[in-house]
Amino acid sequence: MKTILTILVLILSATSVLAQKETFDLITYTAPENWTKETSENAVSYVSIDKKKKSWCRLTIYKSTTSKGNIESDFESEWNTLVAKEYNVTEATQASEVVEAEGWKVKSGAGKFIFDKANATALVTTLSGFERCMSIVAVTNNQEHLALVQSFLETIVMKVPDTTKVQAVTTQQTAISDPSSVIGIWGKTSTNNNSNDFANGLHGYFRCQYLFNKNGTYSFISRIFSYQPDIILAKESGTYEENGNTVTLTPQSSIIQKWSKGYSTETDGRKVYLDKLGTLLSSQKRPLEKTSYRFTKKYFSGVQEWNLALSADKETLRDGPFNGGNNYPGTWLYKAVVSDKFLVRTY
Repeated sequence: MKTILTILVLILSATSVLAQKETFDLITYTAPENWTKETSENAVSYVSIDKKKKSWCRLTIYKSTTSKGNIESDFESEWNTLVAKEYNVTEATQASEVVEAEGWKVKSGAGKFIFDKANATALVTTLSGFERCMSIVAVTNNQEHLALVQSFLETIVMKVPDTTKVQAVTTQQTAISDPSSVIGIWGKTSTNNNSNDFANGLHGYFRCQYLFNKNGTYSFISRIFSYQPDIILAKESGTYEENGNTVTLTPQSSIIQKWSKGYSTETDGRKVYLDKLGTLLSSQKRPLEKTSYRFTKKYFSGVQEWNLALSADKETLRDGPFNGGNNYPGTWLYKAVVSDKFLVRTY
């Protein structure tokens, strides 16, 4: 157990940058030197064989899968699938306590099995976070190899997956398969440009977006870009609860920021201002609006889009003016975001 716990601590505290960095899925690491590399679609392995000592070790990194919701369930599933069934482990799992860093929870376990009439050890390290699960499995018939495995684990750096982009491409499917849930990414865009603005090239927009996660949390982002010198960005997060056709949002944090516009410099020295955040000028808290909406999903066949229709008795600071028109009074229509190209940018 001491070895396992030491490995876990080293995984989470390693900050040194080593040569020959490689990346597989969500893991960046330094490969074991002089080990044979084997690759497949769902895994990458490194193998070391010492014929004189008749010892061997195989280290395998498995591609991430969808998390089952918590580290305990993920570890149990990974252990049963990758070790118990594969190697017919003869001893009960020696599992470590769960540790956490940078949003990832980590659990490790070891067990004995028989291979080629000799004792062998299997070590599994499972990482769970951001709705993803990933495991590293080391099997060996020589305890000396565990030191090499430990050195490998020291080099690991985990990437935070962009779950917003992953969810963006699945919102449309969710809208169809589960009409009674708000889960997904939903956005709306509006412009307030009058004829004089258009005539003078003064285009602008107001765009906002909800992200409803499976775990009952949500985030909201709005961005105002106009011919004014600043960009206004509002960000909110909290929890939500569905009850029939009602969803209640309870914000925990809400801020509004003013940013200068970024710019590029032409060859003649002129500055061309862009739809890009420059320097943060000010930031302040916004009122926390706990709001209950009546919701339904609507499909507009003309544009082939699903929309989340949120209705309330009055307009909110968060959502702005109703945009449902005469057909849907007292309603905001948010269309399904099905591509990361349409996400509200926070940069």
